[in-house]
Amino acid sequence: MKVEKNLEKIRMQIREACEKSDRSVEDIKIIAVTKYVTTNRALEALEAGVTHLGENRDDGLLEKWEVLKDKPTWHFIGSLQTRKVKNIIDKVDYIHSLDRISLAKEIDKRAENPINCFIQVNVSGEESKQGMPPEKVSEFVSSLGELSNIKIAGLMTMAPYTSEENVLRSCFRKLNALQKEIQQMGLDYAPCTELSMGMSNDFRIAIEEGATMVRIGTALVGEEE
Repeated sequence: MKVEKNLEKIRMQIREACEKSDRSVEDIKIIAVTKYVTTNRALEALEAGVTHLGENRDDGLLEKWEVLKDKPTWHFIGSLQTRKVKNIIDKVDYIHSLDRISLAKEIDKRAENPINCFIQVNVSGEESKQGMPPEKVSEFVSSLGELSNIKIAGLMTMAPYTSEENVLRSCFRKLNALQKEIQQMGLDYAPCTELSMGMSNDFRIAIEEGATMVRIGTALVGEEE
């Protein structure tokens, strides 16, 4: 398993997607999703040139953090239980799964400095997916004004697992449009400049539709567990 070779291939695919959509590769950040691999594999990703790591469980993040500390930029990308905020809050740079006011208040209470948060949006409407409905997002953003440790860096979604390109594009376009709505609100605490969307199977399409962060697991670091 050569993470370096995989990264080379992914960067080439990102370059092609950027050329196709008239975007700059500098605008795209690769988050290596390391939830199914060991700390050694995560370290291999860092040595290959990845700078962002994503974990979706607090125990997985803590285990790797103990070894890697602040070498990478840390992203918590999974559903976050309110009671587990205290475990990760001083170790992560981004939280990708803000989807309710109780969670926002807990993050605000526990954080020592403002935390970059993504609002997770269930664009597809699938019952199996976490996130808030698109029509509730603007109102939710408005309700966060008093929470000085919450900064809305952007929006995040998980597209349906499908090979139907039109379904994927529709999902990503909706999130892109919603991002522009939030930006137009002109709120200091919600610059909303980032779009976290696209995974191993659909990141090229996500980039063509405006993604700034892609969360890549299997195609980059494989699976070990």
